[in-house]
Amino acid sequence: MAIPDYQTCMLPLLKFYGDGQEHTNRETIDALAKDFKLTDEERRMMLPSGVQGLFDNRVNWARTYMKKSALIESPKRGVHRITKRGLDVLKKKPQRIDVAYLGQFQEFKDFRALRHAKEETEEPEGDLNNRTPEESLEGAYQKLRGDLATDLLQRLKAC
Repeated sequence: MAIPDYQTCMLPLLKFYGDGQEHTNRETIDALAKDFKLTDEERRMMLPSGVQGLFDNRVNWARTYMKKSALIESPKRGVHRITKRGLDVLKKKPQRIDVAYLGQFQEFKDFRALRHAKEETEEPEGDLNNRTPEESLEGAYQKLRGDLATDLLQRLKAC
């Protein structure tokens, strides 16, 4: 199975927290990796920056968005649990939780408005929804680096 995007991780993440217990970040990532049946190779895949695992990053962003929507809370650093709102969402048995679904919550709307006010991008909205901010930044960095390389090559040829 391919590594799921962060939106695909949202519903399984909320279901994992649905037991009402507190869970560490590592425990959560390990449980979701098992749920998605990821191989060891897929688990070892890194972001292009090499700083963090790709799956870990996607689960972390799913968790951030769920937290900004008040579906989960963090009673202490690195530990999360479901909120009453999160339990109410699970009772409705949604087929999928994604950015569009989270848009019904004012806290999430406020978070997105603040984030988009700071963000200037030329990428279409659909592409942004499937990429984490790190992936978007890495893509922008790679584009700038490629443009610079092309420009330098043209200047060298001109000399």
